[in-house]
Amino acid sequence: MVEKAYKFRFYPTPEQENLLRRTIGCVRLVYNKALAARTQAWHKHQERVGYKQTSAMLTNWKKQEDLDFLKEVSSVPLQQSLRHLQTAFTNFFSGRTKYPNFKKKRNGGSAEFTKSAFKWSDGQVYLAKCAEPLPIRWSRQLPQNCVPTTIIVKLNPSGRWSVSVRVNDTRDLKLKPVKKQIGIDLGITSLLTTSDGEKIANPKNLNKLHKKLR
Repeated sequence: MVEKAYKFRFYPTPEQENLLRRTIGCVRLVYNKALAARTQAWHKHQERVGYKQTSAMLTNWKKQEDLDFLKEVSSVPLQQSLRHLQTAFTNFFSGRTKYPNFKKKRNGGSAEFTKSAFKWSDGQVYLAKCAEPLPIRWSRQLPQNCVPTTIIVKLNPSGRWSVSVRVNDTRDLKLKPVKKQIGIDLGITSLLTTSDGEKIANPKNLNKLHKKLR
């Protein structure tokens, strides 16, 4: 089994875009507040704050009147942002990366939805708190019988929306060994001709795209 990710563009409705922008904003806020709390705890008391403590902080933040809006979006992306922060600190303490940076609005943002925060039905993705499916441009098909495990919605700085669909591909794609040998002759009228007589037509891509290229 191999985990694969397939990226697609999508064009949200005004209602979806409003919700997703608020979700990404909340994700950024929670990440930055947790990072600030962990940094302050270390500088003041040389205390390491972990994921469990920041998760408890998130629960308390939702109870504050000025942060009540955190309850208006799905809680899963907020929890996932704390897990990503924990991973960033783990990599930092192991010497693999630099100290985590605060997230900035001008860089866009992303929100990660696990299985409990989206529904996959009839080849469509329904995110939590969204009544309509995401209008995804399916430029390619997902592997057969593969069900998404994680959905990551991303907004890039230019305002474009994309979605990354992660699946566990259980197909056995290993090529079976063959003993047959074959010779290949590259040509002009045909792209190539094999020693057993098979001819592969020349796609003539230059001729097809010459006007566009010019």
